[in-house]
Amino acid sequence: MNTVIKTSALAALSAATLLSTGIAQASSHREAPFITEMPKVDATDFYMFRSYESGRSNYVTLIANYLPLQDAYGGPNYFDMDDDALYEIHIDNNGDAKEDLTFQFRFEDQLTDKQIPVGSEMVSVPLKNIGDATDNANVQVRQRYTVKVVSGDRRKGTVQTATNVDSGTEYFFKPLDNIGEKSFGGNMDPAAYGNYADQHIYTVNLPGCSANGRVFVGQRKEAFAVNLGEIFDLVNTNPLGARDAEGPGDLVDKNVTSFALEVPTSCLTGSAMTAGGDPVIGAWTTASVRQARVINRAPSANGKGATVEGGAWAQVSRLGMPLVNEVVIGLKDKDRFNASEPMNDGQFLTYVTNPTLPELLEILFSSAGAEAPNNFPRTDLVSAFLTGIDGLNKPEGVTASEMLRLNTAIAVTAAGSQNDLGVLGGDTAGFPNGRRPVDDVVDAELRVAMGALTTDAPNKDVPFTDGVQLDPNTLRTTFPYLATPVAGSPNGL
Repeated sequence: MNTVIKTSALAALSAATLLSTGIAQASSHREAPFITEMPKVDATDFYMFRSYESGRSNYVTLIANYLPLQDAYGGPNYFDMDDDALYEIHIDNNGDAKEDLTFQFRFEDQLTDKQIPVGSEMVSVPLKNIGDATDNANVQVRQRYTVKVVSGDRRKGTVQTATNVDSGTEYFFKPLDNIGEKSFGGNMDPAAYGNYADQHIYTVNLPGCSANGRVFVGQRKEAFAVNLGEIFDLVNTNPLGARDAEGPGDLVDKNVTSFALEVPTSCLTGSAMTAGGDPVIGAWTTASVRQARVINRAPSANGKGATVEGGAWAQVSRLGMPLVNEVVIGLKDKDRFNASEPMNDGQFLTYVTNPTLPELLEILFSSAGAEAPNNFPRTDLVSAFLTGIDGLNKPEGVTASEMLRLNTAIAVTAAGSQNDLGVLGGDTAGFPNGRRPVDDVVDAELRVAMGALTTDAPNKDVPFTDGVQLDPNTLRTTFPYLATPVAGSPNGL
């Protein structure tokens, strides 16, 4: 590759990475200064798609991933969720940039002190399990959670409790993280953990819905294929190479915690769709913590009380379209964006219409021929990023705001036939019409951000790539779709 082409391509790749245009697969790991201090409430990816498991096309699957960059061997505590936090998935089904339906998740630790005889004393053990972890009698700490359904405003609306159809209670359990093969079954069978985790897929009675849904919260294998190190090292990659030229990506051995919820489509679209109206829904995920947090100098012996928390909920994480806060929003506004709501997104408009990174790269590399799109304001990005695209996923009378949007009237594409470039690959059931785990939204984003939706951008027809492509065979074709997490001790010794 000659210097001019390579440098121009680098500018294009960086610009695309910046401009989360609605055609993006990138994650949102550690994207703002404050959230780096609170990994348990850091949203990493958000997926929304019509369920493509056989017989489930009348459902929509929502997957919100939290707690990034999990090393499988990260014991002895591993990656439980914050039992003082509020995790939420919000649905806007009338295009007004306000939530009409919210699913709230809260966690509670279940501690059973496990002791073993040491000399004449019974002494508490330091590990989460003292034997086969598929047997709860051997487990010292588990987490259970509840799911609330809020109609209207997330804080002032009508709150109802979802119930576990199997138990008749309001509680669901998160499986232990994949500690290792010896802890799960003790038979060195790599499939043992997957079988154990699947027992935590629950049928859920969702208030206001005509049919039951399904829910799973637990550790999964990271599905986001990207070389994060290279992207943030001034795009140290070859954007004009083969789509799979740069290995499996930096996250191939990482896990994440997924909140997966499958909901009847009619429950999400609401009365508008029932009356033959707009089938487009928007969604985003957030996490909130209490405003006040005081460190307890003398935590209690039962593992509780390390902090004392109170006050109103304060939102600290927000994610709809990927990479928005990470590389679109200016550094001074990153914490503000995480605390904001879509209805107030006008304050961030300039970051989309006049993106900074392409221009900086053009200044840095102008002598080598780098040229960013200059059709300001970037109305093509406003369409893809803030309103949805006409004829695809733009709601009627939409209020411009950042969220993931899905046209629920577009037919499902079966797993074996999905094109990982989504709409750009001729598959309108894929990104940016929602987002499926297989969608290579990085490659799609590169092309759109550099003007694929315009008629005059210099690089609008260049097939940019980050060189990392997900193998669809590593995904499940059934709920919760993301694969069994990497084991912390794969040797089972």
